[in-house]
Amino acid sequence: MAEDREILREIWEGRLPVCFTLATEEVSTPIAPDPFYLMVPRLTYFPLVTDKVRRHFVRCVVPEKHDNEMWLEFERHPLKWHYPIGLLYDLFVSNSELPWQITVHFDKYPDNKILKCPSKDVVESHLMHSLKEADALKHKNHIMALMQERDHKQLWLGLLHDRFDQFWSANRKLMEHSAEDGFRYIPFRLYVPQLTPKPFVQYLIKPVENEKKLVVEDLLQRANLNFESKGPFQVVIHGIDIPLETPLQWISEHLSYPDNFLHLCIRYSQT
Repeated sequence: MAEDREILREIWEGRLPVCFTLATEEVSTPIAPDPFYLMVPRLTYFPLVTDKVRRHFVRCVVPEKHDNEMWLEFERHPLKWHYPIGLLYDLFVSNSELPWQITVHFDKYPDNKILKCPSKDVVESHLMHSLKEADALKHKNHIMALMQERDHKQLWLGLLHDRFDQFWSANRKLMEHSAEDGFRYIPFRLYVPQLTPKPFVQYLIKPVENEKKLVVEDLLQRANLNFESKGPFQVVIHGIDIPLETPLQWISEHLSYPDNFLHLCIRYSQT
């Protein structure tokens, strides 16, 4: 993978400009606070980058709400904090308008729609659980089990502090495979809210079958969904339209999120 290190770095350095605004009905001061602008990494999670957002707005809500958990919303969709930021954008923003306009709330936490996240430790636990799940698919969990606690911390701290080299010095072990067959299975989640009520679609698929390298089109065919029924579509990850002939092994190695999953969104052309 050494020759593709620049691709990994380009993906890591992907950013989104976000404009945060406090929900109008929650403003308790005579003058509403200014919006708060932030450039956020696509690969991370909102609770890891929104401390400044909280400090900016919390002084403008009633004192009894100051200790409430903050949550975010876009066009009436509560944003799931355990989804990477880039995935949320690819999932909900169809017109690619920037900066991304997000509403901040301190009241009426929708815990029937999004998990509680009282601290960054919860994000760390979520990341480790996802990495173990991905490694079980790729290597029967052999790599994560052999890794030492400091390797796990390196993965977490690399993501938390946005340090590419620190993260990838540990993550490269999770990308090892035999040259002929690749990973055991490809860790992926396919998001198609237009066609299924499920949050995402997931099934077992190998990168190589009968000595044939499987590609993105093969993955879609096994979903048993009529993608064309809603018109022309793209398969999007990190804001990139992925060609259907791209080998699954290659995109798993190079375009997976830090949790080691490919989070693939089906995006339809706007009519």
